[in-house]
Amino acid sequence: MADTPQKDLTAIGQEILYTARNELYMNLPYLDAALCALCFQPGGGVTLSLATDGEALYYDGNWLADRYLRSRVFTNRAYLHVILHCMLRHLAKKRGKAPELWDLACDAAVESILDGLDYPCLDGGDPPAKRKFYGECRGAMPVLTAEGIYRRLLRLDLSEYELAQLQRAFLVDDHGLWDPEKQDGQEQSQRQDQRWQDLSEKTRTGMETVLAGQGSGGQAVLEQIRVAVRDDVDYRAFLRRFAVPREVMAVDGDAFDYGFYTYGLQLYGNMPLVEPPETREDKRIEDFVIAVDTSMSTSGRLVRQFLACTYAILRSTETFTRKVNIRILQCDDQLRSDTAIHDLEELRDYMDRFELAGGSATDFRPVFRHVEQLQRAGVFTSLRGLIYFTDGMGVYPQKRPPYDTAFVLLEEPPMSVKMPPWAIRLVLDLPGLERAVREAAEEDLIDLDELPQL
Repeated sequence: MADTPQKDLTAIGQEILYTARNELYMNLPYLDAALCALCFQPGGGVTLSLATDGEALYYDGNWLADRYLRSRVFTNRAYLHVILHCMLRHLAKKRGKAPELWDLACDAAVESILDGLDYPCLDGGDPPAKRKFYGECRGAMPVLTAEGIYRRLLRLDLSEYELAQLQRAFLVDDHGLWDPEKQDGQEQSQRQDQRWQDLSEKTRTGMETVLAGQGSGGQAVLEQIRVAVRDDVDYRAFLRRFAVPREVMAVDGDAFDYGFYTYGLQLYGNMPLVEPPETREDKRIEDFVIAVDTSMSTSGRLVRQFLACTYAILRSTETFTRKVNIRILQCDDQLRSDTAIHDLEELRDYMDRFELAGGSATDFRPVFRHVEQLQRAGVFTSLRGLIYFTDGMGVYPQKRPPYDTAFVLLEEPPMSVKMPPWAIRLVLDLPGLERAVREAAEEDLIDLDELPQL
């Protein structure tokens, strides 16, 4: 008996996608622009899934019809799954990463959002494998971002069987079109990424001003979008804001008129009419406080990377004096150590023998009380700022200190964390730290091997 020819259900598949989009809009109106940002295209090499290249949503009508008959919730989740990939800029961030692990990390991050949205149109159950994975990840990061999950997967070094199990639990769409090498050039890829970043920014603004807190699960989407639209940070430029004017031994080219200098040489042979000034005013950092959160949520390796980056930037002679007055404080719910650093060699020695002290809950107030005591004792003469390396979760002082305070975070903290309005918040991921180290080393002609080992 001959096989019955399969009908072409392309038009029906398109109707299914329209239906899913409308139902999602009725429940999540703050995603209106993003839900309509992809045009529907049959084909694209997709047969058993959905796929996107950031411009179109590719589908197979027969497969969609079959899945819709089984569960319309599945098609809703699959549609929103693809949209969230684009909004969180997972496509553009794939370059340079291990493809299998990045794809899994992105799927897990998006599914964690969907599983946190309490809407009947998205209720896909709660499989134990996914629930177990979420629990393990949340023990190491406040927000389940693709970047954070990817770093964790790299550390786990999973076997092929374990990796396949996780892929089976989270697989929804085809990521084959994400390959940056298959896109039509880097310029187009950047335009596309900027388009989705703009859409995410508009969504974030709408949720924060009008829709935040309305509808169950909206905060899960907002937390992830905040991470996705975060701009890259130049940690070197950020540190320089704590500099104060200082007179240094160097020629000030801006205050010196070379016309009179060369005229004198021409007129008298070897006697210039004016001499270049021997000093100039630059902004340098001398007094500085580095505080390290040593609670259970902070690892020694992360602290070492943060200190190594700061050390590399301190080596820049154009920004920092050769003699410094740095205090490195370690604190969890109480002050654990106070180390005075007077030059960069002492800082390097400190990093070489660095050990994390503490491991309790986080209370930021002891650090500020201690710095106040140091100021009263005359330890600091021109303290401009304090940098606190932390996860952001802890008890903050209510009163603003008389100097700038920056909290450096490696992950966006949960929305439940309320930082005081006077605090400067800097979210700097590990790649950003490593990039700052390389750039500072290149700027000051430092061999990376000279830096302390991370």
